Amino acid sequence: MSRIGKLPVVIPAGVTVTLKDNVVSVKGPKGEMMQTVDPSIIVEIQGNEIVLKEDENALTDNTKQRHAFHGLYRALIQNMVTGVAEGYVKKLELVGVGYRASNQGNIIEFSLGYTHNIFLQLPKEVKVETKSERNQNPLIILESCDKQLLGQICAKIRSFRMPEPYKGKGVLFVGEQIRRKSGKSAGAK
Repeated sequence: MSRIGKLPVVIPAGVTVTLKDNVVSVKGPKGEMMQTVDPSIIVEIQGNEIVLKEDENALTDNTKQRHAFHGLYRALIQNMVTGVAEGYVKKLELVGVGYRASNQGNIIEFSLGYTHNIFLQLPKEVKVETKSERNQNPLIILESCDKQLLGQICAKIRSFRMPEPYKGKGVLFVGEQIRRKSGKSAGAK
């Protein structure tokens, strides 16, 4: 049985959770989210906690899949509750000469050393802020209540210019350490 799935999800103050036909809806100060839960998992709201249990009488005989779903849906519901209560923030920095980013509403314009600028339209659930200060790398600050969506957008932005190991240039998360390689000259003697 899943050890993560056994833990109850605590509902913080200001967050309301409703359950209808295997659909969990969570509403809070940062937004509203919904998640459909597999029928082999029973979701119960007990006081200020959400408890998930495996349905032993489920139609599927695949207990391994049911165990995996138990932990998965508990983690997804926990992420939704945390997202609508506090939200998630990711910070990316552009390392490289001439790399810039600016935004107009939810459209980000990147200048990453290509012959053309790259434009990215963000969904309305994601808030963006760009900072460019003198003698510092440009920053992109992304905020959302949806952890999965935020991670996908960060991965998309990173894919425009992946960090490279020789000079350390590219789009990095703030505080990320890149394993550096020495160039050709270090090996030749």
